[in-house]
Amino acid sequence: MNPIRRIVFMGSPDFAIPALQDLHKSDYDVVGVITAPDKPSGRGQKIQSTAVKLEAVELGIPVLQPRNLKDPGFQEELRNLKADIQVVIAFRMLPESVWNMPLYGSINLHASLLPDLRGAAPIHWAIINGYNKTGLTTFQLQHAIDTGPILRQETIDIGENMTTGELYNAMRHMGGKMVLDSLAMIGSGAKQTPQSLTGNELPAPKIQKEDARIQWDQINTVVHNHIRGMHPFPCAWTTLNDKRLKIHRANLTTSARHTDLSPGQAVITKDNLLHVQCHNGCIEITELQLEGKKRMTAAAFIQGQGAKKIQFI
Repeated sequence: MNPIRRIVFMGSPDFAIPALQDLHKSDYDVVGVITAPDKPSGRGQKIQSTAVKLEAVELGIPVLQPRNLKDPGFQEELRNLKADIQVVIAFRMLPESVWNMPLYGSINLHASLLPDLRGAAPIHWAIINGYNKTGLTTFQLQHAIDTGPILRQETIDIGENMTTGELYNAMRHMGGKMVLDSLAMIGSGAKQTPQSLTGNELPAPKIQKEDARIQWDQINTVVHNHIRGMHPFPCAWTTLNDKRLKIHRANLTTSARHTDLSPGQAVITKDNLLHVQCHNGCIEITELQLEGKKRMTAAAFIQGQGAKKIQFI
């Protein structure tokens, strides 16, 4: 019989919701949910709760929203929940006094095949780096971030035009079964696999808005991966006439050659397509958004352009 019964769940974004739902439907008792505090959001700065909090309330699970995870009052409330283990998905770094509190510690669901892509943005970086596959890992938390022994891993293919948003949506539905299987493994005393480095691992640091700027002097495959990897947030961008221009969608164009263009120069082709020159070839932009304007197709953008050649910086 599995000795694990009482679960505390920690998470904030909608990525964590399918796993929370699967745990709630299982034989485990989810005795509490820990999530980020409510905060102002959007243009109206209305107070908004996390997606996980809204789901927990709907499921009737008690919610705690600590501002400081080291606060003695919060830790006492957490201790009173008497969890056997904690499940952590897309939350924040936990102090040892929190992750080591339950008898069976804490497990995390991470959106990469660890030890590759350790860090805050593994889905973004899998696409930015041009991977054709990635995956999910459940592992036991320990001192260093994303380094604990592995419980389970599942892979997923990345399509050549797949964006971060599309991969995110595909991966979020994979986690529930992995978490349930991992809890069963721990309960049965199954062996866990230490992470072993090969030297080829890449990091996955948090994405900043400035990171999203397109560098047109890179090769076209790198630019294409960058645009896919930055969509939908923070969205790849460049400038046109000193105004920011977001690039939402683009295709890799291998046959077109514009030898008279320098990186960042765009041309409207005879087929009414928008091609932008990179270091060694070009990409075709299909959806974009001028600063202060709504998102539009390249065809709509072309209609408003008088010049056949355009310079992006």
